[in-house]
Amino acid sequence: MTGYKIQKEEQELLLAVAREFIESGVTGIARIEPVVAEYPVALQQQCASFVSIKRGDELRACLGTVEAHRPLVSDVASNAHAAASRDHRFAPLEAWELATLQVQISVLSSAQPMEFTTEEELLAQLRPGTDGLVLEAGSARSTFLPVVWVALPDPQDFLRQLKLKAGLPGDYFPAELRVSRYTTESFAAPYAS
Repeated sequence: MTGYKIQKEEQELLLAVAREFIESGVTGIARIEPVVAEYPVALQQQCASFVSIKRGDELRACLGTVEAHRPLVSDVASNAHAAASRDHRFAPLEAWELATLQVQISVLSSAQPMEFTTEEELLAQLRPGTDGLVLEAGSARSTFLPVVWVALPDPQDFLRQLKLKAGLPGDYFPAELRVSRYTTESFAAPYAS
């Protein structure tokens, strides 16, 4: 979906799908997968997404995919269900919480590999507030969405915390380190809208 701006009506459809699948994650009631052909063509395109669930300013759950491998509407449905019930950092959502939550969907561009030989070269290329990063070293892998720059505005801090998230030491810079960047188009609404 490179270069395509998701229209307001399409955003509303994706938010409705996310709410439905968050609810199925909470209640355990199985939902039928979205019938992809019933959605606008833009939402049928293979695209990666993240679904973030917040209460106030606090993150309550967030899961997603970095690589496009299914239609966007299906990706949002799956990620919403998983965020509600399987984000290992948080207890599963409970039904009473639903009215207090906000749902945010981030649609990712394709990740582009970055070229660098030193950490300083990598840091100099980062675009705070714009870049989401995928960091890989051996079997370790982690990502931060661009919104994380709000909490970690310093590029060195951002990279250090991304390494820690991957289970690597913050000052570690292995020769096999790979970093890719992506951007997101994000939109949100209260769960109970």
